[in-house]
Amino acid sequence: MWLCSKEGFFSVVQKEGSDRLDVRTRVRADLVALSTQYIQRPHPKIHTFPDADYAYRIFLTHEEWANVLMQMANNIDYPNFKRKVKQIQGHRRAHFYGEVWLTMAHMGRICDE
Repeated sequence: MWLCSKEGFFSVVQKEGSDRLDVRTRVRADLVALSTQYIQRPHPKIHTFPDADYAYRIFLTHEEWANVLMQMANNIDYPNFKRKVKQIQGHRRAHFYGEVWLTMAHMGRICDE
């Protein structure tokens, strides 16, 4: 799962043979924001994998991740997502999210034919 949120960009996977989820990011601050705002237990340790595609990771149970998603949904308070990202994370991050928006808009035109 990829998740673009006002807190950051996350890739969430379950590795084969594991019962936990790897919540991965390319920007450490995204995991700090996620942990600070949505994780009830003591903040999980952020593990660093400098040579990995996603250098920063925390490990959560399915239940913990579901709770994070529920809280995120309950905290949607904006009429325009890209504008909210710019307000919270700045112009540079909003630009990257805009590029994702453009790519997905293109996909909608191509795949809907």
